[in-house]
Amino acid sequence: MNRSTKRSYVLYALILAFLAGVGVMIFNFIVHGDEWVSSKANKHVYNGGALTCGGTIFDRDGVYLAKTEKGKRVFNSSSTLRKATLHIVGDTQGYIPTGTHTVYSEQLSGYSIVDGVYKLKEYGKGNDIYLTVSAKACRAAYEALEGFNGAVGVYNYKTGEVLCDVSKPTYDIENKPSDLLKNEEKYKGVFINRFFSGLYVPGSVFKVVTAACAIENIPDIYTRKFECKGKTSFAGGTVICNGVHGKISFKEALNKSCNCAFSQIAVELGAEKLTATANAFGFNQSLKATKINVGKSRFNITGSQDYEIGWAGIGQYTTLVSPCQVVMFMGAIANGGAAAEPQTVKKIVSPTGLTVSGLRQKNSTISIDPSTADKLKTLLRSNVKDSYGDNRFPGLEMCGKTGTAEVDDGKPHSWFAGFSMREDFPYAVVVIAENAGSGYGVAMSTANKVMQTILKG
Repeated sequence: MNRSTKRSYVLYALILAFLAGVGVMIFNFIVHGDEWVSSKANKHVYNGGALTCGGTIFDRDGVYLAKTEKGKRVFNSSSTLRKATLHIVGDTQGYIPTGTHTVYSEQLSGYSIVDGVYKLKEYGKGNDIYLTVSAKACRAAYEALEGFNGAVGVYNYKTGEVLCDVSKPTYDIENKPSDLLKNEEKYKGVFINRFFSGLYVPGSVFKVVTAACAIENIPDIYTRKFECKGKTSFAGGTVICNGVHGKISFKEALNKSCNCAFSQIAVELGAEKLTATANAFGFNQSLKATKINVGKSRFNITGSQDYEIGWAGIGQYTTLVSPCQVVMFMGAIANGGAAAEPQTVKKIVSPTGLTVSGLRQKNSTISIDPSTADKLKTLLRSNVKDSYGDNRFPGLEMCGKTGTAEVDDGKPHSWFAGFSMREDFPYAVVVIAENAGSGYGVAMSTANKVMQTILKG
């Protein structure tokens, strides 16, 4: 082999190494370009770790929630609205991981694989984002919760649009409290969006899951009579009821939220069947709300004693659930067994006015047998009509279930979850008010107020 041939091989090797390096660079640019743009080291978008540029964030009706003025992010002029929408809009430094400023940072910057952030330089802003939430609905929910922490969520179970996402405690992003990071009692978990990420003991809301399992596995469940003497003893312990209901049917047991009846049903069903139904309702799954991870719920009664299964069947024991999951399975019941995955962005509009992204409907992984869903809908409608009273939800034709979840630190949490049966109003709602007592109180009244606001809006 002569010297020229050897040099040629070396040259070919260098060319191949160069092309490989270019290929790696292009691959990383395509795969990680949006991450590089979103890095707080990017001086074009961030200053001192805070987002300073970017498009405007609007609610579904065009009310601005955050925008850029003179190189600074400013928020809506209403202090109440800023507090009500804090967790869906988010902060500019990324402390709130589910906020739009964090989840959609590259879209706000206007980044594209072709132009990079050139449009940000050319137009002085990135893409505008129109959220699915209604500012009016969020404000109504925030005010209805009064002094209680918790979460309120409403979504369209056909399209997936989240119309209300409120989480408390909250704070005014334009007037950050000096003790925000120090006052643990007042601001505990303030950066957590409790609707998406919070995990709570479900209380009697879980009886909907137990009811579904009974419908599918106990043939004579509708003709059974259950005895309630105020408590029921099982191997290992006792389940206490919220009243003394005497002999009641399955439907009456759900209407009255009888712990004795539902704990008996849970023990009869057993751990395997109850767990299978819980999993179908989204428990122990990694659920998604488009780009947001829903808090992973927990239902585990493997190896539990009968009295523990009884407590689990009424939503106590070690069971935990996110409010978002609850509203999703309520939506699935309303929609014949399947419901859309929640989404928070209605459309993304470029600085030139071009819609670059819109709603992308996708069914959630929660799946309920259609026949079971129809029977649950009838039972949940009976709860409102025959027990709570339609006057609590004027004009809504509501179906729903209250929950009073016992907790270790103070009064029970107040739950309400349900949906409207109106064809022109396909919305499901969930409310949890921490330490507010019976679900018949704060949670139910809050649910009605936010749904009425949406109905009028």
